[in-house]
Amino acid sequence: MASIWVGKRGTIRDYAGFNPSVDAEAIRKAIRGIGTDEKTLISILTERTNAQRQLIAKEYQALCGKELKDDLKGDLSGHFKHLMVALVTPPAVFDAKQLKKSMKGRRDESLKVDEQLARKDAQILYNAGEKRWGTDEDAFTDILCLRSFPQLKLTFDEYRNISQKDIEDSIKGELSGHFEDLLLAIVRCARNTPAFLAERLYRALKGAGTDEFTLNRIMVSRSEIDLLDIRAEFKKLSGYSLYSAIKSDTSGDYEITLLKICGGDD
Repeated sequence: MASIWVGKRGTIRDYAGFNPSVDAEAIRKAIRGIGTDEKTLISILTERTNAQRQLIAKEYQALCGKELKDDLKGDLSGHFKHLMVALVTPPAVFDAKQLKKSMKGRRDESLKVDEQLARKDAQILYNAGEKRWGTDEDAFTDILCLRSFPQLKLTFDEYRNISQKDIEDSIKGELSGHFEDLLLAIVRCARNTPAFLAERLYRALKGAGTDEFTLNRIMVSRSEIDLLDIRAEFKKLSGYSLYSAIKSDTSGDYEITLLKICGGDD
């Protein structure tokens, strides 16, 4: 089956000969048996795409009368539990692909960037928010919903130069509700370049104690899109592979699962 989530640079691809009911039954046995069979859970959930995992979850609910994520929560613990639950959770509503799809035909799809336009837009955003009493929401909408993602990324850099604040902090301070959520989602989509995400992973793994929330989110959400590119950028940034960083910073079933999602050493 084809999956809209699969990209050419992902580490997880559609599983050949996929059968959701067979997988759901195997997972049921792995959870309901004497002691949990973590190996089976890891093997199935890291070798199926998110679209396939959603079908397994549907079959599991029909088979057991309970949600798979609830049984995983009840049966597993710690960081391993959070990662496995993330694997069976549908992709976020504001996923980059969904946003691009919903705005198709309006957003500029060009990869070219214009530095002069970025400076001009950054000044408009600054004047529309931080610099005035009340917020000019139309200015935010026009720029964030029409400019290409590469162009926006440059605009956000210019915005920081002008205002000494990150655009996300300004949006949080100036706006609220669903409109705030939507604009923050657009900002994050524009920044979801492999280099930006590699830097986030580097910080998540390098700090005092691992930032598991960021680690799980990026590894799961990009595993079918561009994790191979993120791995390459991570090595360029740190001088060592993402695989080795995960290996030295995590342990147990959590480590095994992350390494399987990572897909290999560089």
